[in-house]
Amino acid sequence: MVPVPLIRRNYILRKLRRCGADCPERAVTLREAGVFNPDGFPLVTRRMISQSLICTVDGVRYFTL
Repeated sequence: MVPVPLIRRNYILRKLRRCGADCPERAVTLREAGVFNPDGFPLVTRRMISQSLICTVDGVRYFTL
């Protein structure tokens, strides 16, 4: 059984990559990237930032490395 945080992490990464958010100039909100329930699971998003999987420009817009 795959844990929900892992599914959520992969989902966010996929959405950010598909919309081209790969640098600070192209950073988008999770809503703009098409993430379902973008305000859900904030702990997953914070962990992704601390693990350097994604970066934030202003705490609202994100991009992948």
